[in-house]
Amino acid sequence: MAPLSFLFLLSFALLRPASAAAEGGVLDGFTEDPLIQQVVSDGVEVVDELLHAEHHFSLFKSKFGKTYATVEEHDHRFSVFKANLRRAKRNQLLDPSATHGVTKFSDLTPEEFERSYLGLHKRRLKVPTDANKAPNLPTSDLPENFDWRDKGAVTGVKDQGSCGSCWSFSTTGALEGAHYLSTGELVSLSEQQLVDCDHECDPEQVGSCDAGCDGGLMNNALEYTLKVGGLEKEKDYPYTGYGGKCKFDKSKIAASVSNFSVVPVDSDQMAAYLVKHGPLAVGINAVWMQTYIGGVSCPLICSKRMLDHAVLIVGYNAAGYAPLRFKDKPYWIIKNSWGVNWGEDGYYKLCRGHNMCGIESMVSTVTAVPVSTNPVVSN
Repeated sequence: MAPLSFLFLLSFALLRPASAAAEGGVLDGFTEDPLIQQVVSDGVEVVDELLHAEHHFSLFKSKFGKTYATVEEHDHRFSVFKANLRRAKRNQLLDPSATHGVTKFSDLTPEEFERSYLGLHKRRLKVPTDANKAPNLPTSDLPENFDWRDKGAVTGVKDQGSCGSCWSFSTTGALEGAHYLSTGELVSLSEQQLVDCDHECDPEQVGSCDAGCDGGLMNNALEYTLKVGGLEKEKDYPYTGYGGKCKFDKSKIAASVSNFSVVPVDSDQMAAYLVKHGPLAVGINAVWMQTYIGGVSCPLICSKRMLDHAVLIVGYNAAGYAPLRFKDKPYWIIKNSWGVNWGEDGYYKLCRGHNMCGIESMVSTVTAVPVSTNPVVSN
């Protein structure tokens, strides 16, 4: 094992509290850690050696409008919060080029966080019937930096709430970008249509049906969109954050899928498809995202197989600032669906290359067709 990796793993082991019953468990005791960073209401990051856990928790509740129904619930959430402070410290040691600390999810256990905010079915990706296996594209003339936000192809950051519908936001983001490339018009599309109406399944995978707030897969959602003719605008079919009766109106279709493809597992090919065809719908292992505040995340340990969250790649940069001995790192620019009060105004930066956190394992690109030229599709 490399000396640097060994030192960080050793630090991880030494810092792991003996009172934790299991990974992610609630701590029985807490020693104030001066390196925990608290984000206060004006957005300034403050490190104060005199702050105690109670004050951290008070700032957290004020910042994110947290209230609890009973004293027992308050005390339980405070215990979880203290455990997450320690977890953020461990994450900081193992992901030093990012900043980890208090986020709006700091009163949730990892299990609660996964259940409410992650919604990508944990299945090995299989290609649906109407998806194509994308051919390799030339990569010799790729720009050094690229960002679809600068070109008007990305809608504002949305918020899925406590609903495991991330897969629907990743899907709409990819189609929004493809529709923009096809028509020059940026339209915010309806995630709620997918949550309510899409129950597409992969017949080769048990348990892989799209299921609203209980999870789904982007390629299933694209298959559904292709079959029914398209998606409505968000304003015509607004997001509620919970599943309901399907109210899809074909006469209000705003964007249609021509086809979609599975991109080769390769960083340069992903960049090429991003530049040519628009933002990419991708799966990711989100284990580091609960405590993420900003910077370029390059964790020393992150599963490439256990993908549990769906996001949207909108660009990439050749290098991002990294402190101390760590060199500048190329990174993906990732649009998330947890609102603008998470991460860097709703965005995540993740190291590019080496399939970090499985980001290159489940990648889909979409081609849109103008609605006026799309044939009528029957049920």
